Formats: sequence, C-alpha cells, structure tokens
Amino acid sequence: MHLKGSCHCGSVHFTVDSLHPYPFNRCYCSICRKTAGSGGYAINLGGDNTTLKVQGKQNISVYQAIISNAETGEQEESPAQRNFCQKCGSALWLWDPRWPDLVHPFASAIDTELPVPPERTHMMIGSKAAWVEVQTDANDKVFDLYPNESLAEWHQRLGLENREKH
Repeated sequence: MHLKGSCHCGSVHFTVDSLHPYPFNRCYCSICRKTAGSGGYAINLGGDNTTLKVQGKQNISVYQAIISNAETGEQEESPAQRNFCQKCGSALWLWDPRWPDLVHPFASAIDTELPVPPERTHMMIGSKAAWVEVQTDANDKVFDLYPNESLAEWHQRLGLENREKH
C-alpha cells in the first residue's frame, strides 16, 4: 500500500510503500508514550525504507532515546532514530540501522486512509503509565514486553498482506 504522510504544520511530507499498513500494534513504552503517544501509546507501521521519499528534509530532527542496557544496566543511546518535525514536533517515523531495509512510520502521521485491523496487539504494558486504560477487544493480545510475532508475521497470520488497497 502506498502511504502518504505529513507533520501537523505541513513542513514535512513523505511517502512510503508498506506491505504492513494495518495500525494494530500499540506500544505503551515510555519512549513511544512521551514522543508520539496519544492515549498513552503509539502505533507504528512497517514500510520499505528504499521507497521513502521526503519533502522538507531540512525540517526534520532525529531523537535517539537513552535506554538502559538489559545486560549491563548502563545507560546508552538507542540506535533507533525517531524522526520528527523540528517546527511542530510531530512524530513521523522511526528508522533503526539494525534493520536498515525497514522504516516505521507512525500511524498518527499518515494521511492515507488506513485499513481497520481485525485485532490489536498491546505491547510494553509493563511500562505503561498508571493513568492509561488498556482497552482490549476479545481477540486482542497483551504483552508485558514484546509480542511473540513481528509486524510481518501478524499480517501473514491474518492473511492481510495481499489485501491492501493500492
């Protein structure tokens, strides 16, 4: 599916092709909640980084969160690069050099009508804010940390990869 996105003030516009456009995976971690969250979580999609086209690149800044290393407990900079508009602060996409072929646009920045997911995954519940109410439907899955399937695997399991609108 060809996605079009933008920031709130219109200084940045982008397009990207996505085989995984269903906005199903809600992340409640403190990084997502504080940098892109609405309702206490953020939703990102899967995109093909080679298709990302950006207008207004000069208006983009990158944030790399400081995280605790699981093995050493030391604080370190995450390699994940959260791209946002430096004028209005809109979260646009995340790119991580560990998976260079992928880009993860935030659903909140997408202007294209997205398909409605048949179920949702709620991840990082263990770090959600106390005020956040997790609203789940009967088929939703909830994880304290990470889900047991990737964006691609979720789409494949539900047979959604070949049904997207182009």
